[in-house]
Amino acid sequence: MADVQLSLPGFDAVPLPTDGLFFALFPDARNATRIERIAHRVCGMQRGSRPGSQPGASAPVPLGPDRYHVTLHHLGNYVGGLPHATVARAIRAASAIRTNAFAVAFDRVEDFRGRPLVLRAHEGALALLEFRFALGKALESAGFAGRARAPFTPHVTLAYREPVDVKRRFIERLDETETISWTVRDFVLVHSLLGRTRHIALARWPLASG
Repeated sequence: MADVQLSLPGFDAVPLPTDGLFFALFPDARNATRIERIAHRVCGMQRGSRPGSQPGASAPVPLGPDRYHVTLHHLGNYVGGLPHATVARAIRAASAIRTNAFAVAFDRVEDFRGRPLVLRAHEGALALLEFRFALGKALESAGFAGRARAPFTPHVTLAYREPVDVKRRFIERLDETETISWTVRDFVLVHSLLGRTRHIALARWPLASG
């Protein structure tokens, strides 16, 4: 007998989002490769051996050099493509930013809220926070409400893993040879193809050299 999917009035299935839009910072190619090495090393340690892991849990898989980034502002997920008016407003906001290049550094790996493995900045990141705030204010002026002071934890996601007990988190401080640092010289508006592991740069804005 063939499977039949029932649809009741008022209970139609909600379409899944297919496209996301966000602003991000991307490392240069050298640092993306270094991040990949760290991701492979740390993911190899996660094969059910860490406290809080589920028995028999498989090792997480690194996202890959093209996908490592710092999300600045996530503007939304959409069904069937990105709204042109939303993209235009985002571009207008970004075009108003006038700031200098700045340095970022990430010196530890940890579980983020029990699931993703991420690179985190142990301290500092003031220039990054100030830049995100400025972009948030520009977004608010373009009609994206509540952006400037939205919660923000600077991080680079390395991989997604099976949920673990958040009371027994994995944290590893990187030594000086592994610390990831680069000078941010531009920022990017990204179209994410959800579920298809692909990011498309829609526009890129350079920062002044100072």
